[in-house]
Amino acid sequence: MTTLPSLQKIPPGVVSLFDHERMAREQLDDNAWTYFSGGAADEITLRSNRSAWDGLTLWPRVLRRLAGGHTRVELLGRTLAHPILLAPVAFQRMAHPDGELAMAYAAAALGAGVVLSTQSSVSLQTVADTVLADAGRGPLWFQLYLQHDRGFTQELVRRAEAAGYEALVLTVDAPTSGVRDGERRAGFKLPVGVAPVNLAGLQPPPTAPLRAGQSALFDALLHHAPTWDDVTWLRSVTRLPVLLKGVLRPADARQAVSAGASGVIVSNHGGRTLDTAPATASALPLVVRAIDGAVPVLVDGGIRRGTDVLKAMALGASAVLVGRPAVYGLVHAGAAGVAHVLRLLRDELEIAMALTGCATLADASPALLSADLS
Repeated sequence: MTTLPSLQKIPPGVVSLFDHERMAREQLDDNAWTYFSGGAADEITLRSNRSAWDGLTLWPRVLRRLAGGHTRVELLGRTLAHPILLAPVAFQRMAHPDGELAMAYAAAALGAGVVLSTQSSVSLQTVADTVLADAGRGPLWFQLYLQHDRGFTQELVRRAEAAGYEALVLTVDAPTSGVRDGERRAGFKLPVGVAPVNLAGLQPPPTAPLRAGQSALFDALLHHAPTWDDVTWLRSVTRLPVLLKGVLRPADARQAVSAGASGVIVSNHGGRTLDTAPATASALPLVVRAIDGAVPVLVDGGIRRGTDVLKAMALGASAVLVGRPAVYGLVHAGAAGVAHVLRLLRDELEIAMALTGCATLADASPALLSADLS
């Protein structure tokens, strides 16, 4: 594994993901803080992602045999030490100079999966070279935004395949950016030296002058928005499994399976696109029922405690993804901060399992969330 600069220490008193968030806020300027922490419009969905997990109650079983328990799960043919992956987050060098490199390094050390963003500020090849040789690492996936240039997109996919990525995660819930008031107030801009390096060489889409009454969105930008046909095309040009990220409705989940997706990720983009969209904890059981075990279902959005991970598994998730908390750890403590976030989540998950009578995550069923079930 590539050696990173010396690891930073975790400050005393940082004992939860919320502490990492507090520390990050003290160090980031308004430009970066708004980008990483903010949501769309009035941030209703951003807040409800968190409150929805809080609103679920765990009903513990007692006097269960727990010795020899574990957090292992099966996902796309691999056995994972635990069901926690790092969600794709763009421009991580805006949080710390080591950026995505530190994120991947920490994830490998903790056996967590990594989903690298198309808009990574470190090249996909460099990140892969950092972790592929680590026998204890989790999955290495590449998140994909379909570009207006199919040839460029196909070449990007080939680069990910050649680098050793094991799956593609196609984001499907962002044909356009959300209404991000916070970023507009802060006058957000990328700092000098931070850029989407994997998109170097991509030419801007051809444009034509808009006629009177035409929309810059509907009559220009959205001509390049992906459709179900693009899912079919993507599957035809890659040997990798394709997961669709951004699914909330059961009908879309069923169509994803019909289109050949190898998994779906229940996500509302962290509350950054459509405000007042449902919380992922609310959508998750609906999607799980619709898919009925045909493919794995993952979930992100608002997960901050090990109890949240356990609740997600009880609702039928195969694994969870966390984004902002890992970035917050990265901000103030680099790779060590990310590793600490992952360690806290896994430790809290084990404690929650023990206190609810779950020796393994197979014991986490909907009955864990209701006194009315057996």
